[in-house]
Amino acid sequence: MTPTPLDVPTLHTARLRLRPFEDGDADDLFAMHSSAFVLRYWDAPPWRERERAGQFIAGCRRLAEEGTGVRLAVDEVLEGTFVGWCSLSRWNPEHRRASLGYCYDHPAWGRGYATEAAQALLRWAFDALDLNRVQAETDTRNLASARVLEKLGFVREGTLREDCVVNGEVSDSWVYGLIRREWRPPS
Repeated sequence: MTPTPLDVPTLHTARLRLRPFEDGDADDLFAMHSSAFVLRYWDAPPWRERERAGQFIAGCRRLAEEGTGVRLAVDEVLEGTFVGWCSLSRWNPEHRRASLGYCYDHPAWGRGYATEAAQALLRWAFDALDLNRVQAETDTRNLASARVLEKLGFVREGTLREDCVVNGEVSDSWVYGLIRREWRPPS
């Protein structure tokens, strides 16, 4: 069966624009993903080679072409600056579920961008993809990410013990779920 490609949306909020990645995003993307501080709770080590940014962008296109998800660059509108990305991946139309992910550069932390962008992406996902469930995972040490998910209405459903080993460091992950009937879109 040939996969049905997904149309990658451009979404707007009061302060943000979520858009398809472009080749010109590679420098900003590499700067963010090469930061050990930004990725201290990530499930992979920081990037060392700039080529990883190009591979990431190509992977974003593949997600949409294969019909399994979308990954969107997030820009702050007033400054026009790249602040991070958010995604829906592992979309399963038969079971009407997908996984939410995001990563933001340090200057964007604490400004509500992750919550704002995820709200826009969730609205699109529940409307356009007719999702019933969205799942997310976060390192148990990443309390800021856990707060974002809880603000969005996600419920912590369990702990994946020793889920990740990055550079020899073992960590646990919390699993969160959001069911369509429990989601409260912002007014």
